[in-house]
Order: sequence, then structure tokens, then C-alpha cells
Amino acid sequence: MNRSEPSNSNPQKPPLPPEATDEAHTVESFGYTQELRRSISTTDLIIYGLIFMVPIAPWAIFGTVYNEAKGMVPLVYTIGLIAMIFTALSYSQMSRRVPLAGSVFSYVGAGVHPNLGFFAGWVMLLDYLLVPTLLYVFAAESMVGIFPGTERWIWALVFVAINTIVNLAGVNSIKLMNRLFLIMELFFVAAFIVIAVTTLNGGTLPNAEWATTPMWNPSEVTAPLIAAALSIAVLSFLGFDGIATMAEESTGGHRSAGRAMIVSLIVVAVLFITQTWLASLLAGGIDAFPEDKVGNAFFDIVAAASTTGWAKAFLVCNVLAVGIANAMAAQAATSRLLFSMSRDKKLPGFLHQVNKRQVPQNAILVVSGLSAILVVFFVGQIGLISSMVNFGALSGFLLLHFAVIWSYTVRGRSKDWLNHVILPGIGFLIIGYVLMNSDILAKIGGLCWLLVGIIVFIVYRKKGAGISALPAEPQPTPEETTTRQDI
Repeated sequence: MNRSEPSNSNPQKPPLPPEATDEAHTVESFGYTQELRRSISTTDLIIYGLIFMVPIAPWAIFGTVYNEAKGMVPLVYTIGLIAMIFTALSYSQMSRRVPLAGSVFSYVGAGVHPNLGFFAGWVMLLDYLLVPTLLYVFAAESMVGIFPGTERWIWALVFVAINTIVNLAGVNSIKLMNRLFLIMELFFVAAFIVIAVTTLNGGTLPNAEWATTPMWNPSEVTAPLIAAALSIAVLSFLGFDGIATMAEESTGGHRSAGRAMIVSLIVVAVLFITQTWLASLLAGGIDAFPEDKVGNAFFDIVAAASTTGWAKAFLVCNVLAVGIANAMAAQAATSRLLFSMSRDKKLPGFLHQVNKRQVPQNAILVVSGLSAILVVFFVGQIGLISSMVNFGALSGFLLLHFAVIWSYTVRGRSKDWLNHVILPGIGFLIIGYVLMNSDILAKIGGLCWLLVGIIVFIVYRKKGAGISALPAEPQPTPEETTTRQDI
């Protein structure tokens, strides 16, 4: 059996001390057996988070964000970091108490109620199941640009096959690929910085000079612009939360996932801000990119500042980072969420079976199969897929913040108002604002997904109770409150 069950009809899991040693924060302490291989260090988790968020992510959308933000692209990513740090802190709070692969499914199920946990996991599935499809569509579109006349669906299936093989090969293969791709991406980030600094110092591009206006231009900053930037920025950082799905494979203790999420978020934000600031300077202060130049704005800037050869190399790097590295990380995260929900008998049981390399083989194959099918139908529908992904992620984040407040303050009677009320409350309001202003098609699609979830919930409700709730948190002494480490 994958989950230990006492012989009585009302199984009770062993209680988990909320601030105990690593030995108390184990899979077994929640009534499960350790099936996934523990071989991922905190450093590997950070690398995984960076790969999932893609250090070079601004390249593909630079022109779009530049036009929307009146040239203040680095300001957008600064706002995004400030906004998403609240969500990262909430993940940190819950991941150290519930170190399971289910992410928000496990956090909400343990911290609030197993039934609500199912719906938290279900809305996140909308994000995780569609993210690989979105990435394959992105990569396929770019490959057709590099090799005109080729079929998009062929490239998409090639990427699906590569990532499936790597994921089935085990965690060590994922770690190796993550490190190789991170080195590649950081090399090109460094190359761009050198190109940009050399060009700005040499004055070889018209109107390209050092300035701080891309960071903050008082004449252009308005409340509506900041609001629009917030929506763009929050969505640009989706992916750091995938670290939580690898918690059962971490060797760094119960605080490892939370620390890795915060570190990777800050690191990638610095990379985003640096690259977009330099690219905005190289743009020479133009008001907006023409419609037919928006998609390749960044690569055109690289070509103008260096050579066409460099621009093509940057484009190839972008395709590989999205189609293989990012999609590979997304597939790993999705399979772990399916594994966790299946283990709690909320999804078909075959999804939590693992292979000899201790990875959820069937879940990985299901994600690959769905991606292969969906890319055929969603080619050319990048906007629709993106909006659906965003709805799922933001809905899951809302429930995450609620879980922190409810589990620590309402049920646990915590007096740590900053970490357990104020910070998650701010995060809840930010995510709620962005969700309310999301695309109408995303809202309709999300509601349809929830209706399907209700049907699935009814079908599997009698098959298992899910993860047991956490016990109430004992009140810390004044000395513990002043010395407690929250991250």
C-alpha cells in the first residue's frame, strides 16, 4: 500500500508538531510511505525554480511589455517581485509544515479542509496541465520561424518526446539537464550584458545612452499604468511555486522548499530587471515598437547592437529554454501534483504508481499524452492558453493565502500577526485584484473547469478522505517568538 491505514474505520494520522525537528516533518508523519527518491538539495531546488521561471523569459515578450508600460519594463518586473514575494512567503509558511508533493492541494487540505484542498489542487491543475502545452506551442512557433515551411505540430511532438524521456529517467537526469540549461541561459544573459554595456559606452546606437527613465519616468507613471503593470508582472513570475511539488524529494529539511522559492524568485527578478533595463536603453527611448516588430523586438535590438548571428543564437537559446528546459520542469511539477492527488484517492489510482527510478511514471506519461493532444488543437491559440493558465495559478494562490491565515491564526491561535495575517492578507488582496481583472474568457473557462472538478469530486469523494488536517499550533513563549526563524 502507498498510504498506511490503521485497521479502524476512522483512521487517525499521527499528530505533527508544527515547529519540530526535520524528523517530525516527514512523509511518514502524515501517514504516507516515502516512495519518491530524496536526492534534491536546496541548491537543486533553487536551480529548478530558476529553470521553471526562465531567466531569459523577458526576451520573448519584451516588445509587448515595453508598449504596455510606456518603456518602463524594469519597473514592471520590480512591481512583480514586490507583489509575488507575499505569495512566496505564504508558500514558505505552509511548505515547512506540510512537506508533501501536492503543493496547494496538500497545504489547503491539511490547513483548512481536505475537500477545499481538492479544489485548490484542481484549479492548480488547470495551470499545470496547460503550462507544458503553452510552452510547446511557443517553442513550435519559434522553430517554424527558424526553419520556414516545417510543421508546428512536428516540433511540438519532438519537444514532448525529449522531456518525457528525461522525466522518466529519474530525478538525477532532471537535475543534470537543469544545470546544463541554466549554464546556457546565464551565458547568454552575460553575453547580452556585455553587448549592451559596450554599445552604451561606445555610443554606436542612435539615442542609446545611460538613463534611469526605464526604471521610473514621472511623466508617464499613472495609477492605471501601475495597475496594468501589476497584472503583467505577477503573471511573469509564475513557476517559482513549482518548487513546492518537489518537497518529498528534497534532502534539505522541512524549510528547504520555502527558502528555495524565495531565493529563486529574488534571483530571477534581478536578472529580469537588469536585462530589461539594458534592452530599454538600447531601444533609444522610442514610444512604442511597431505591431509587426513587437514579437522580435528584443532580438532586433541584439542584432542592432551586435550582429545578426548573435540575434539568431539568442533566438535558438530562447527556443531551447522554453521548449525543453521550462517545459521539462513544468512536466515534472504537474506529474507530482497528479501523484499526490491520486495518492489521496482524489484522482485515478494508477497516477501514483512509481517506476524503479522512483518517479511517478504513469503521471508523467499522462501529462505527455495530454500535451501531445492539446498542442494539435491549441496551435495559434497562445492568448487563450495563457489566460487559462493564469486563472488556475491565481485561484490556487488565493486559497494558499487563505490557508495560511486559517491554519495558523484561526485554528492554531497564532499571535504572529505579521507572518500569519498581514503578509498573507496583502498577498490575498493583490492576487484577488489581478484575478478580478483577468480576461473574461479565462473566467468562463475557469468556471467550466470548476464544474468538471465538482463532478470529479463527487465521483472520488467516497474513495478516500484525503490528507488529515494539522493539529492546532501551540502558543510560542515570548522568547520563542523573538528568536523564531520564519524562512
